[in-house]
Amino acid sequence: MSDTPRMIFVNLPVADLEKSKAFYEAIGFTNEPRFTDETAAAMVWSETIFVMILTHDKWKSFTDRPIADRGSSEVSLALALGSKEAVDAMVEAAAAAGGTADVNPVQDHGFMYGRDILDPDGHVWGPFWMDPAVASGEAPLPEVAA
Repeated sequence: MSDTPRMIFVNLPVADLEKSKAFYEAIGFTNEPRFTDETAAAMVWSETIFVMILTHDKWKSFTDRPIADRGSSEVSLALALGSKEAVDAMVEAAAAAGGTADVNPVQDHGFMYGRDILDPDGHVWGPFWMDPAVASGEAPLPEVAA
């Protein structure tokens, strides 16, 4: 096995590259200018997680499959944050930057808290917090009412 870290690059089609770039910067991503041009922008979440936002024309150079419209849901991308307050702050920043807050019901199970947002193109992001003791296995997973 290689010493190269495993990485993920999430590719998303966007209608307005500059608007989307500003949105992702507002919720905590940073732009990597080396991989950004007028057709795409690399938005960095961590050393191993990147979101590539691509103009529709750029997206279509990779696939003939149709781009999902804002009324559909193709995937939900969850982002782990350090506190419930950080979740709320991201949701507020998303709404202020052209996104939509709380597109699904808020999930508060005590040990885990999450809210869902839409980016300007309708991609679903789920910032969440989980009690570190539960996440690490130091504390048991509480039962969650269905």
